[in-house]
Amino acid sequence: MKLWYTYIVRCADNSLYTGVTTDIDRRLTEHNTSRRGAKYTRSRRPVTLVYLTEGMDKTSAFKLEAQIKKKSKRDKETLLDETSCARARARELVNA
Repeated sequence: MKLWYTYIVRCADNSLYTGVTTDIDRRLTEHNTSRRGAKYTRSRRPVTLVYLTEGMDKTSAFKLEAQIKKKSKRDKETLLDETSCARARARELVNA
């Protein structure tokens, strides 16, 4: 089974773009350098990865993408803040 990832990138204009992929490195390269990147991000380069889920099945990845896309920018920023804080706490616990 192929693993799918839901991701959010921050564009140069500080907007957020949400997508799904099976290869995050390839997709980031496409967003930043290729015509295969999303039309939205092509005029907002460079983009930076700010959120990435663990690998999941295709249906779950697309459902999560849809849920995130329905959120306001404020709610997306809150999600990013919470995720960042959780990762920082996990690093602290591992290093303790």
